[in-house]
Amino acid sequence: MKNRYPFPDLSNLPEDIQQRITEVQQKSGFVPNVFLAFARRPAEWRAFFAYHDALMLKEEGSLTKGEREMIVTTTSAANQCLYCVVAHGAILRIYEKKPLIADQVAVNYRKADISPRERAMLDFAMKVCQRSQEIDDADYEALYPHGFDDEDIWDIAAITAFFGLSNRMASFAGMTPNPEFYLMGRVPREKKA
Repeated sequence: MKNRYPFPDLSNLPEDIQQRITEVQQKSGFVPNVFLAFARRPAEWRAFFAYHDALMLKEEGSLTKGEREMIVTTTSAANQCLYCVVAHGAILRIYEKKPLIADQVAVNYRKADISPRERAMLDFAMKVCQRSQEIDDADYEALYPHGFDDEDIWDIAAITAFFGLSNRMASFAGMTPNPEFYLMGRVPREKKA
């Protein structure tokens, strides 16, 4: 499926959105398609990235950046979202410094080379993703011995839920991953001269 909604011209976007996209481009060397796809509706773009940043860039809590990306990659695979699996899998590989990790958790996290803490976290995230109505006290109790508190558990659930929205938006719109994402974290970056 092709991208059904054409990307807006960067120069026609509000200044704050142009600035953020330019910052991302300077840091990564390209503009991730999600930034342009959502920019067609500036108010929604701002809301989406404000919540994204609140969940994924926060310093509080015990979840690492790698664990956050592991949640996204695993649950996005369950939701069959090509864009998020590829894009967040790339970020996961970089944060964890493990070239194989994203493929492992996307295909079957239960057989992946991850810690018992990460497995417990992903068990909970997958239950939120697929059967949130069944969450009960036992699900919380399974996380406490791994160092998660109630605020961490909220974060796991919120990341899962937020990316459920993102997965559905990317899939229905036919958003494709940027080619750059496929090799990120798999091969060493070229040194700039």
